[in-house]
Amino acid sequence: MSIETTYTALRENLASYLDRAVDDREVIVVKRRGARDVAIIAADELAGLDETAHLLRSPANARRLMQALAKSKANDKKKAPAKPAAVALKELRRSLGL
Repeated sequence: MSIETTYTALRENLASYLDRAVDDREVIVVKRRGARDVAIIAADELAGLDETAHLLRSPANARRLMQALAKSKANDKKKAPAKPAAVALKELRRSLGL
């Protein structure tokens, strides 16, 4: 999800917007009157996007990655989720010291 702001609002709250980009993984879109918009994104997010683009650039590599992803998803569906162990209320209270 992205947040839109103006250049003026960005200047007034720069640290806050930069923190949101890094801490909350938000993309900040700066709307500029008379100029093209600019996006602010955390540097490690950008590095991940660059790496993904690099890996998918080769059609053969992209095919292999998509096949591996499909296989992984199929294996996940085969595994039944583990059910949490049932604990009696008295046992839970005792373990918590209540």
